[in-house]
Amino acid sequence: MRGQLIGTPPDTGTEPDLGHHGDAEATPGLVDLAVNVRRAPMPDWLADPVIAALGDLAAYPDPAPARAAVSARHGRPPEEVLLTAGAAEAFVLIARALRDVRRPVVVHPQFTEPEAALRAAGHAVERVLLDPADGFRLDPARVPADADLVMVGNPTNPTSVLHPAEALAALARPGRVLVVDEAFADTTLAPGVDGEPESLAARRDLPGLLVVRSLTKTWGLAGLRIGYLLGEAGMLARLAAAQPLWAVSTPALAAATACASPTAVAAERAIAARLAADRDHLVARLSGLPGVRVAGHPASAFVLIHRPGADRVRERLRERGWAVRRGDSFPGLGPDWLRIAVRDPATSDAFTEVLAEILEA
Repeated sequence: MRGQLIGTPPDTGTEPDLGHHGDAEATPGLVDLAVNVRRAPMPDWLADPVIAALGDLAAYPDPAPARAAVSARHGRPPEEVLLTAGAAEAFVLIARALRDVRRPVVVHPQFTEPEAALRAAGHAVERVLLDPADGFRLDPARVPADADLVMVGNPTNPTSVLHPAEALAALARPGRVLVVDEAFADTTLAPGVDGEPESLAARRDLPGLLVVRSLTKTWGLAGLRIGYLLGEAGMLARLAAAQPLWAVSTPALAAATACASPTAVAAERAIAARLAADRDHLVARLSGLPGVRVAGHPASAFVLIHRPGADRVRERLRERGWAVRRGDSFPGLGPDWLRIAVRDPATSDAFTEVLAEILEA
């Protein structure tokens, strides 16, 4: 069996902490391999409009230009785009607006905010736990046929697995809302593919599909809070009705417009290519360490590893000046898992040298 379906877990005190995120690990003074946000100088084509927008703060935000730019990027009409204050707001809107959902299912391991938002809105959530022995691959047959809300990440945080678009599309059906979190889609690359492999962002033929996107990861905009939803116009109107007025700030809207431009898309592809090389370097170094197993075939800006006693290793790393992401806050993982952000080869070399010393001690 490739996954496990469980219902609402009892309050035993051992449940994963869904509210724990990588920023809690990144204590000032540590080298941050816990947060998946890319840190690099902001290009002028992005910085200039964001800075210029500061001169317009007396006026209420107008989302129309950004909405048009995002819709053009993905080949959809503007009414099929809803701008949000980061992907996290999108999950809250879904949870609050879709209160008539009867059987919501979240595919894990994945980013914990979708489930946290559902639970906060009063939903009884069920989980499909993917099997690490199978590389955390998605088997659509594991999702109950009568689930009327399904949430899954692609590529999935924290596993870095990129599921085939066909497997995701197989989950779509009338009467079901299928939410695909593509916050890291712009980090992926595949030989011979011109664009983001396995993305559903341009698919308008799948019933009930909602695609969640984020602009905070690749462009280092976590503090600005900007993302968006793509989906059927009627569904987005329903979600927009649950959104506060002027939810997205004027500087964030300027960033959305800039990041939807052809210049930005070309830059994303170049960044993804460099990231792939840096990821391969990190995976090679990790794979040579005793007892360390890299999960699956990493496709994004982070790598998941398994090593017995990883929770103790994480503490030793902190003592040596390195922050990595704990795995036990993700349903379907546990204390023997760590997530490591991909950085430049020099940083990865320094990190794996320290990790090797800890493992050999």
